[in-house]
Amino acid sequence: MHIPDNYLSPATCAVMFAVAAPVVAVSAKKVKVQLEEHRELAPMLGIAASLSFLMMMFNVPVPGGTSAHAVGGTLLAILIGPYAACIAVAVALILQAFLFGDGGILALGANIFNMAIIMPFTGYWIYNFLRKHHHANLGTIIGSYCGINLAALMAGFELGIQPLIAHTANGTPLYNPYPLAVTIPAMAFAHLAVAGWIEAFFTYVVYTFVKKVAPDEIYKNSQQENSKKGSIKYLVYVIIGLVVLSPIGLLASGTAFGEWDKTELLQRLKVEHISNSVPAGINHGFNYTALFGDYTVPGTNLPIGYILSAITAILIFFLISKVLVTVYDSTNKTPNK
Repeated sequence: MHIPDNYLSPATCAVMFAVAAPVVAVSAKKVKVQLEEHRELAPMLGIAASLSFLMMMFNVPVPGGTSAHAVGGTLLAILIGPYAACIAVAVALILQAFLFGDGGILALGANIFNMAIIMPFTGYWIYNFLRKHHHANLGTIIGSYCGINLAALMAGFELGIQPLIAHTANGTPLYNPYPLAVTIPAMAFAHLAVAGWIEAFFTYVVYTFVKKVAPDEIYKNSQQENSKKGSIKYLVYVIIGLVVLSPIGLLASGTAFGEWDKTELLQRLKVEHISNSVPAGINHGFNYTALFGDYTVPGTNLPIGYILSAITAILIFFLISKVLVTVYDSTNKTPNK
């Protein structure tokens, strides 16, 4: 679901940035208020971003030779609230794009809108509705399943409209070459049949675990008066387990739909007798080389590099959370007179 650079036209990227930016800004303001009331949210933001990052590393094979992955947007919304989840997933996506080359720089607006806005807010609304009707467990499953599928549907729409809005005079697509009739079914099938269930499984398992060992870490519980400060150590255990298991994500060898590099795309276009060349916008578009592209670390084999990439990301999220705590303490400290 990570749309790479040059698959969307510059105009589409600009529109998606314009749509996503206000939501992220409002979420940041809401989180600032939450931090003033609940200081422990700062480390939880780092934990949440780590959870989302790690869940996205677990690629699973999809029939047809592609792959897909969970995101954790609804899970984070359940744990820390939809606004904080929006910020956490957005930070994870930004780190993935700039440091690991997973998702485009110019396409960040679209990726943030799909995975950090649509998913947590939609998934949480469904979960919260069912929670109020005493079906919280069912809400985690339906909310997470629907959230990731709506996000995938939006990604398919963004990709599929490119041949309609960005093409040469003779109708040749400049960016993503596949129309809506291809992108929507491809994204829908991968997530309805596979990724949606993986997302629901992760969400349900982690939710029930946290509900059992640290119920005060769940968003609505922690907002209640006189609630005890929950311990985050259990979530740290989950993160450590995910780091150790992260190389499992390498078992899915196929690239996710719409995330091919130029060589892979050209091979597909030739095999499908669509074109003998890559669209001009993709071939001559923006090019960014990430430091640890494809989660590889120079001098190590791929599984070790995968683990080191996960650890690097977690350390960065930890440092960000420490900075938030420091900023919070400095702004709320009463000056001595």
